[in-house]
Amino acid sequence: MSAGEREIIYTVKDRCRVCYTCVRECPAKAIKIMNGQAEIMTERCIACGNCIRVCSRDAKMFVFSIDRVKDLLNSRYKVAAIVAPSISGEFTDIKDFRHFVGMIKALGFDYVNEVAFGAELVASKYKEMLESRPSRPLISTSCPAIVSYVEKHHPQIIDSLMPVVSPMIATAKVIRERYGADTRIVFIGPCIAKKHEASKEQFDGLIDEVISFVELRRMFEEKKISEDRVEPQEFDPPVAGKGAIFPISGGMLQTVDLEEDFVKGEIIVAEGRRDIIEVLREFEEGYLEAKMFDLLCCNGCINGPGMSNNKQFFFKRKNISDFAKRRYDLIDMEQWQKDLDQFLKLDLSREFMADDQRFPGTSRTDEVREVLRKFGKKEPEDELNCGACGYDTCYEHAVAIIQGIAESEMCLPYTIEKLHEYIEELDVSNKKLESTQAALKQSEKLASMGQLAAGIAHEVNNPLGVVIMYSHILLDDMDPSSPFYRDLKLIVQQADRCKKIVGGLLNFARKSKVKIDEVNVKRLINNGLKTLLIPRSVDLEVRINNQNPLIECDHDQIVQVFSNLFKNAIDAMPGGGKLSILVDDDSHGDMVNFRVRDTGTGISKDIMEKMFEPFFTTKETGQGTGLGLPIIYGIIKMHRGTIKVDSNDDPAKGPTGTTFYVSLPRRSVDEKNNNKTS
Repeated sequence: MSAGEREIIYTVKDRCRVCYTCVRECPAKAIKIMNGQAEIMTERCIACGNCIRVCSRDAKMFVFSIDRVKDLLNSRYKVAAIVAPSISGEFTDIKDFRHFVGMIKALGFDYVNEVAFGAELVASKYKEMLESRPSRPLISTSCPAIVSYVEKHHPQIIDSLMPVVSPMIATAKVIRERYGADTRIVFIGPCIAKKHEASKEQFDGLIDEVISFVELRRMFEEKKISEDRVEPQEFDPPVAGKGAIFPISGGMLQTVDLEEDFVKGEIIVAEGRRDIIEVLREFEEGYLEAKMFDLLCCNGCINGPGMSNNKQFFFKRKNISDFAKRRYDLIDMEQWQKDLDQFLKLDLSREFMADDQRFPGTSRTDEVREVLRKFGKKEPEDELNCGACGYDTCYEHAVAIIQGIAESEMCLPYTIEKLHEYIEELDVSNKKLESTQAALKQSEKLASMGQLAAGIAHEVNNPLGVVIMYSHILLDDMDPSSPFYRDLKLIVQQADRCKKIVGGLLNFARKSKVKIDEVNVKRLINNGLKTLLIPRSVDLEVRINNQNPLIECDHDQIVQVFSNLFKNAIDAMPGGGKLSILVDDDSHGDMVNFRVRDTGTGISKDIMEKMFEPFFTTKETGQGTGLGLPIIYGIIKMHRGTIKVDSNDDPAKGPTGTTFYVSLPRRSVDEKNNNKTS
């Protein structure tokens, strides 16, 4: 930060919503985006206040000086208010200027003077310099934001700045001369940059405080001062003439009867962010030739950030023109000329100091291209130059990232693309979560049923054993010719069937033992297929892609698993189809994955939720007990594996069929430990 400069504009972070409007509107690119927050870089800031004017959330604010002005008014010194001529554009509801003079004096000011008179002094100095045919083009210096912009961002053309003070400083010198050095001076106007200008070392002791029209209105509200409560009063001398039109575009020229001649091109008038950036750039590069450049950072001072209302631009402009005309009609021309001649003898010169805040130019095209690629600009046609980031081009945005004042996330198309990717990832995660929740729900249900089945099997097994034993003894002792032999044989058969059902329940409830052996995967599949009669209408495809064909498991139980799965697959294809069996390893080689797929009729969603429940079956009565899949489930759990199913029964959604996924650990714990866990 330059000597004498202080922070004038700051960010209210709670209000900032990273719209990047302030970045776009800042001519000095003095706003840095860090972690989505806009921060003012004071050393680069020219205090133009564009960011304040365009921020719809009031996240950009400027420092108020009301309390210090109150201290001045309560001091023993005489205090003069020097008022910018744009005051008539601020108080558009007051038709007689004498009323707002009276309102300002009601605050406690001893004098109220027009900065318009200082503007006339400055304009006269400009005219003298132009008529002396300067050897180089000149840039007006009435706007402190323009002066700061040249000093900080175009220091190589600093010699073209007119060495003349601003109307504010000129008026302050007049007040000191007329009312004495002890008089305290407060500038009131629409410009925030005046706060910076007043603090410069070369103007030390001239301006004591600067407040905006916003602050002036606040002071009126606090003391309940209004037009109808004060006596109208005149401005204190010296009074101004045409200087009242200084705030509007080209007003300086009209003050001293100069004109912007578009044919000769001797004077160029420009205002607003875009125009001044372009004019100064072209001037620096040697494209523009003129005697003078009259530049205003705002669209006329009537649009300054210190105005309480930035709307009704043309209405405010008309008010200022009407105000100037009324003032000029009332002026005592003889006294005005006398005052002008007297105070033109004051030293109105000033100096400028280069404060180069330009970022080092980047010639590292490869680095810029790499940054562009990172936020999706892989080809030149990807560079939309939409300006949503606050920079005019994607290239400028990339350079700003390299300079450390911007972030990739500022690019709206890139952010939207990343958002779509996040949504897709979230959708996948939600589906996985939904599947996991369903599996957990099913597991909890099966666990509860397993406990119930274990209890039933335990209670039934002992009395059933007695029934089976005595029924077999009776059958052995019974004469086959006896009329009771056939009934007793039926009892024995049904008792044996009950024994199998209880055995199935025990397997489902994980109460049986596992005998672990090292088995070849191919042998498991082949032995499972040997138990079936595969119809000619069913095509069989077996692919075994394991690096290591060996797995530790209970051979008989796993064969039972596969024979059940193969049989169910064939039963699901009564009209024929294809049975595919695939075996491979997981990425770490710790698990062996089995996939059994059929092209059958598929399984509906409501059936899939019940398929591992004991005694649930879709087969006809007498064709199945409903224990096949529950037993498979229990066996796989005993082997610390997993079983999943995926199925489609709707031809409109694609080919129908069912796929069972079984994963078993390649290495098992020993039988002793395994039995403990079961």
